[in-house]
Amino acid sequence: MGMERGKPSTHVPAKASSHGTVDRISKLPDDIMLTIFERLDICDAVRTSIVTKQWRHMPTMLNKLIIKVSSFEPDKDNRSKISLNDLDRANATMLEATKSILSRRNASQYPLHLLCLQFYLGDESIAIAKTVAYIMETQTVGSVELIIMTKKDHAHCTEDDVTFHGRQLMSLFEACPNAFAVLTCLKLENLSLNESDLPNIFCVCKKLEFLRLYNCDMGILSSLDVEHPRLGELEMDQCRFERVNLKWLPMLTMLTFEDWISQKDPLSFGYVPLLRNVSLNNIAFSWHKTLELSELLCNSRVNTLELNFMSEKIWIRPECARRLLPVFCRLRRVNLINVSEECDLNWTMFILQGAPSLEELHILVRDHLCQMLRNEELRREYEYSEKKGVDWEGAQLNFKHHKLTVLKIFGFRPDDKFVRYVRKVIEAAVNLQDIFLYNKVVCDKCKHVVPKASRSPWPRKQRFSLRNRITDGTNSFAVIHFPSF
Repeated sequence: MGMERGKPSTHVPAKASSHGTVDRISKLPDDIMLTIFERLDICDAVRTSIVTKQWRHMPTMLNKLIIKVSSFEPDKDNRSKISLNDLDRANATMLEATKSILSRRNASQYPLHLLCLQFYLGDESIAIAKTVAYIMETQTVGSVELIIMTKKDHAHCTEDDVTFHGRQLMSLFEACPNAFAVLTCLKLENLSLNESDLPNIFCVCKKLEFLRLYNCDMGILSSLDVEHPRLGELEMDQCRFERVNLKWLPMLTMLTFEDWISQKDPLSFGYVPLLRNVSLNNIAFSWHKTLELSELLCNSRVNTLELNFMSEKIWIRPECARRLLPVFCRLRRVNLINVSEECDLNWTMFILQGAPSLEELHILVRDHLCQMLRNEELRREYEYSEKKGVDWEGAQLNFKHHKLTVLKIFGFRPDDKFVRYVRKVIEAAVNLQDIFLYNKVVCDKCKHVVPKASRSPWPRKQRFSLRNRITDGTNSFAVIHFPSF
């Protein structure tokens, strides 16, 4: 049956259709609606809650409450355009939203498993911390996380700025020690503290399980001793310590350590019996010490080791198996990240020799152009190393490895040096099962300077030729894969 032009259909009125849709969603059980609300940003959750009366209580029922000041910023995608006044207003709005939601909670009916607050150091900081302390006194909260940021980012911070930020943090800490005492996670940035400040924070934050320090110090080239009974994960990035001594951390399982300025070993390991995952990332300048893993990782028995060379100099020294075996005896997986395309890979064989239990070896070969300094004059001024690779006489020694089953190379090229390296691994790893060879890895920012042909999948004939070149005469049963991203 037709409908006259210009007259609206009367079969299903638009208003009724919309109303019916809202009714069906509103009738969903609270547990399903809570699952949906937990996936929303807190601002979106509050806005959604006012759509209908049935949803208005939803933000106060959430068992995971994550309130971030960044949600209240006027331009979340471009912080450089946000003024300090805008950040002050965002901090104040975040504080009011926190108080409003927490004050309306029924603590006995809806327990809070996680409270995570992100805010800027400023006039509102103490009020935010006091709110945390009050909630902990009146409600049961499983985990409390504070992400404390500075209104100036790293790139724009002067020495005076980081010193001022350090005083701000300690004023907050001294005003609200009860808030810090309940923390399970703490993230700090852009701070210069006094020698006793971090040890005092460690002493008060007895429940701390995760700590991240970004661009922090206690005076340039100072030493930091870390002792804590419950700390399980530690991240330190661009912290200007000469040495970090992990003296007593009985629960530490994961360590990430990035960008050090020390001319000596930047780390020492004391009592870390549970440490299993270590990630070390650094751009090595000509003045950096070449590290020996047998010394650096002494007293640890890691399972997973990740080394990121940032497409610059290889900052570790190949060593003999006898020296490495005590620290590599439990090593199961190694990730070598951003190895410069200038480097030969033969030096990596020393890891196989020193880690008899190694099961997986992953290597990413890449000149990460958008993150590299390529101006030659500036490279000389900042003392970048001219030679990026490392030689190893033991690379020619014959040995057998019986546990390695997986080799992955990202950024593999069909060149002789890559083919020779894979053959060398095949000859050593007698039980190798799978070899994954990925083409050039390029991020979105690098695409405009990297030819598309060099990152496209290899044609079938080329893959067949590569398999023959790699396996010819090896008697290996390993399967060679050429996956695409």
